[in-house]
Amino acid sequence: MSTFAFAFFGAVSAPLVFLGIVAFIVVVAILKTAIIVPQKTAYIVERLGKYRCTLEAGFHILIPFFDNVAYKHTLKEQAIDVPPQECITKDNIMVSVDGILYMQVMDPAKASYGIGNYLFATTQLAQTTMRSEMGKLDLDRSFEERTNINAAIVNAVDKASDPWGIKVTRYEIKNITPPQSIRDAMEKQMRAEREKRAMIAESEGERQSKINRAEGERQQAIALSEGERARRINEAEGKAREITLVAEAQAEGIRKVAAALNEPGGISSVNMQLAQNYLQQFGNLAKTNNAMIVPADLANVAGILKACSTIVKEA
Repeated sequence: MSTFAFAFFGAVSAPLVFLGIVAFIVVVAILKTAIIVPQKTAYIVERLGKYRCTLEAGFHILIPFFDNVAYKHTLKEQAIDVPPQECITKDNIMVSVDGILYMQVMDPAKASYGIGNYLFATTQLAQTTMRSEMGKLDLDRSFEERTNINAAIVNAVDKASDPWGIKVTRYEIKNITPPQSIRDAMEKQMRAEREKRAMIAESEGERQSKINRAEGERQQAIALSEGERARRINEAEGKAREITLVAEAQAEGIRKVAAALNEPGGISSVNMQLAQNYLQQFGNLAKTNNAMIVPADLANVAGILKACSTIVKEA
């Protein structure tokens, strides 16, 4: 009984084992040939070693044992660090320059079969173009011409990488590092330039200050002269007015005296006034210690008064 059962189960289990092996192989083949391509990624499929197609994002089934994914490319824009390189400028100065290269795979098939390693190739091409562009410029101009250098590198690398299915979008220089001796000289030059600008600014300020002071003094002198002129004009006008008033007063007095002489007793009053003034002035002369000359006819006061009254009548 046991021998029969063993033979029966052995005959039944052999096909099951074979079917299990076949099912396992089919499942593995399906898993290996079912491909899910991520977004912004491209797979290059080869059939029996020959390019067949490019798989874009999505689910794909390959033929087992015939199709194979040979290359995988990202379609995103990539930033590649370009290592520092020694460049010689037009004025024979050694500088170290590094940068960043931005590129994108546009044709995955060309990027797979057009060149062995497009990342290495574009990096080397960017370095050689950088050395060529830096050799056309002096050191001082190299800092100013960064935009033009970047554009020249992009044009050269993009043109050369077109057969590779690569698009170079831009290149940016990160650092331009001259030797330490050149940096020291540049630092001294910048320090001297700053001191020069400071001295120029200080001299300009002093010059403007002197101009302002001179202008202020000029305005002050003009104001003083205008004030002095106005004062003198006012004084002259005051003196002229004073002379006019005195003359008018004297004229008025003379008119009144002339009118008084024509009245009764006017002559006698004038004679009396003249006699009083004469005696008063003569007395004043006598009070001083000065020597004086006495007229010979001093006693003839009546004659003097008569002469004065004759002059008054003639007037």
